[in-house]
Parts: sequence; C-alpha cells; structure tokens
Amino acid sequence: MTYIAQDLRQKPLCAKIVMVGDDFRTNSTEVVMIFRILADRLPRADMRRLVMITGARQTGKTTLARALYPDLRYISLDEIEARLQVKEMPTRAWAASVGHAILDEAQKEPAIFDKIKFAYDSGAIDFSVLLGSSQILMMNHIRETLAGRVFIYELWPLMLAELVSTGRTMQPPLFARLLTDDQNADEIFAETPPVLLGDDAGLRQQWFHYGLQWGGMPGLVTLNDTERREWLNAYTNTYLERDLTDIARLDDLLPYRRFMRLAALRSGQLLSYADLARDADISPTTARNYLNYLQLSFQTYLLPPYFTSEVKRLVKAPKLYWIDPGLWRHQTNYWGDITGQLLETYVVGEAIKWIKTTGSTAEAWFYRTHGGLEVDLLLTTSQGIWGIEIKSSPQVKLAQASSLRRLAQEFGNRWRGGIVAYIGTQIVQLAENLWAAPVQRLFSP
Repeated sequence: MTYIAQDLRQKPLCAKIVMVGDDFRTNSTEVVMIFRILADRLPRADMRRLVMITGARQTGKTTLARALYPDLRYISLDEIEARLQVKEMPTRAWAASVGHAILDEAQKEPAIFDKIKFAYDSGAIDFSVLLGSSQILMMNHIRETLAGRVFIYELWPLMLAELVSTGRTMQPPLFARLLTDDQNADEIFAETPPVLLGDDAGLRQQWFHYGLQWGGMPGLVTLNDTERREWLNAYTNTYLERDLTDIARLDDLLPYRRFMRLAALRSGQLLSYADLARDADISPTTARNYLNYLQLSFQTYLLPPYFTSEVKRLVKAPKLYWIDPGLWRHQTNYWGDITGQLLETYVVGEAIKWIKTTGSTAEAWFYRTHGGLEVDLLLTTSQGIWGIEIKSSPQVKLAQASSLRRLAQEFGNRWRGGIVAYIGTQIVQLAENLWAAPVQRLFSP
C-alpha cells in the first residue's frame, strides 16, 4: 500500500512541490520529504467536500494542506486583519470573495462557519479545508453549523513509519497487519524476516532512537540537539500563550504549568484526579478541567480499560499518556536512557497515532484486574483480539509473557496472538501465537 495523496500519485516523486509532507535539509543540502500517511485518506479537491484537519500545533497541518491542495486560496485567520475581513464580509459574498479555500486557525473566527454553510448548501462552493489546533472550538462550531457536511481528520506528530520512509515510498508497518489481517500471530510472523541487516536495520534503529529522544514534531528534524531543546521550550510557551487561551481563560498560568509537569510524570499510570489535584495544590474539579484542556489540545491521551459487564473484577480507571516523547521529556526534564515509562509512552503513542490517522475501526485498551492480571495494550479488531506487553529490555524470556498466556486462555477463540514489544533486534517466537518483536520492527515497514 502506498501512502501518497491520490491526485499526486502520477507526478514525479523527485520534485519537492509535489511531495506530501514536511521537508527538511540533510547535511548534503538535499531536500528530502517525509510522507504523511494521512494524505492518502484526504479527498481530492474536485470532490464535493468540506474537510477539517485538526491536531496539535506544529504537527504539519498547514504544510500538508498547502502541498495537497496547491490551487486553493490560503487564508490564515491567525492574522487579525484576515479575521476582521471575513467577519465583516457579507454571507452572500463568501463564494465570490473567498471561494474554495484553505482556512487556517479556523476556530479563531466563529463567523466563518455560517458563511461556509450558506455557500456550500447553496452550491456556490464545493470544496474547502478548515485547519485548527483547538479541538473543542472546532467541534462546537461544526456541531452548531456544519454537522453532517464536514469530514474530520486528525494529524498527529510524525510516526516511526513516516520517519523511516523519509524520501521513500510509504509502506504500512507490521502493526497495521494486526488491525486488518485475518491471520493470527504465527501466520503473520511466519511471513516476516526475523532479523534485518545492513541499512534496513540501521535506518529503523536510528529513527526509533530519534523518536524516543525527540518525539515526532516535524520542526525538530533539521535542528541540532541544542536547538531542539530550545524549540520544545518555545513550543510549550506558545501552547500556553495561544492554544490554551483558545479553550480556557486562566488568570494564572503557573498552576497549569505545574499540572502539566505532574501529568507528564504520571504518563503510563492509572489516572487519579485526587492525586493530581493534591500534588498540584488545586481542587479535583480544576484538575479535571486542566486534563481536559490537555486532551482537547492533543497533548495527552486517556487509554480506557477493557471492561465488560460480565467481568466485574476489571479496573475501571483509565491510564494517562503523554502523546509525544519529546514534549514528555521537556515536561519531565528527563533526558536519560530508555526507561519502562518512556518506552510504554512511546509504544502506546505510536499505536494510537496509527489507529487515529488511518481511521481504523480497531480500538485500543489496557487490561488490568484487581487480581493482578495486567497487559499494557489490548487491541480489539473485527478479526479478534491482540495483546501487547512492553518491555524495556534487550532480551525477552517466556516467563515475561505470562500475562499474555493467561489472557489468551480468557479470550479463547477471539485471541489472535500476543506480542512482547521490546528493545532488541530479533523477532522471536516464545510459544504458540506468542512472539517477541522489536519496537522498531513493529511500527515500521
């Protein structure tokens, strides 16, 4: 499967202007492109569509939209003058004055949504793209005016599969097969080389360690390490000053800054609003609001527990995860080697980003009982159920997969297989339908 925008597939892939994604310059000054997997899902500009692309600040929404739709007018509503112009523009003049356009930071001027609705419903326009980094405001405006008319997509930080495919044709990672194939673990891994050699192995290892260290924000790729730390610091300040003010009115940002750090320190842990509130010296209600702000701005994700009414002994609290490892490191000020918490944050983030980006119907959970049975990541698909344990060790023994073996017995015929994702280099079979796979192999082609 090739992840290139449909209306660009027939154009030469050597030219920067026709590549879909974020570009960066290597030391040799060669322009290389990072393909964005979302491009393959976005509709062509000759279709009758209203498109919304949302996601965290600086994930590449503008770059993607302008590369994919070069013939559309681009208007940034981050500019006060532009906001005033579209606000004062008569509704009936929208089609003639704006027409088919990319409207960046669309949430900053609510007046545009009624005007777009009128122009679209009357047939005066057929296609427009709305971009925004404030999920709640965008969704509120859409529910009020554009419900049933707009196709919504999310652009997340770069995934390992995108980084590994830099300058190449995009191929889906091994993880994608878990969500789509009607095969069990033994059948899938029987078709997969157990070891990669040479450049193939080195490339995956390089980008895997880059992602663990710096995350997936496209703007970091070309920078040196000092500049990357400065960028992450500036990103946090910009987020607080601009994105946060779109969704909340906080008189004092210091409690929120403190809360962000405490939330990052708890990445991978069961969520307790009471504990967060106590440590941040705020009320539980405020803690709940603050975490909601982080979710709405795509900074954190709550992984729900797998729960059925038949199984009463399952833990019901979600687990909190910071989405981007680079931003997680900045918040925690941890710049050391791989830890279990960092690796789990990375793996869950990669899984969530792939599921959300591709529009998969698969769902991600964690599994934990009061009796002590726990699996880090559970995937439910139309074909069955997968379990993934995450281990920050270079080798894996069968004893480390005992929870997956117990879970296989609980799910019976629905069980597709268990995987121990670890930091080694070789895919190894541990037992029937139970395998150990390097993280960089699981999330890359």
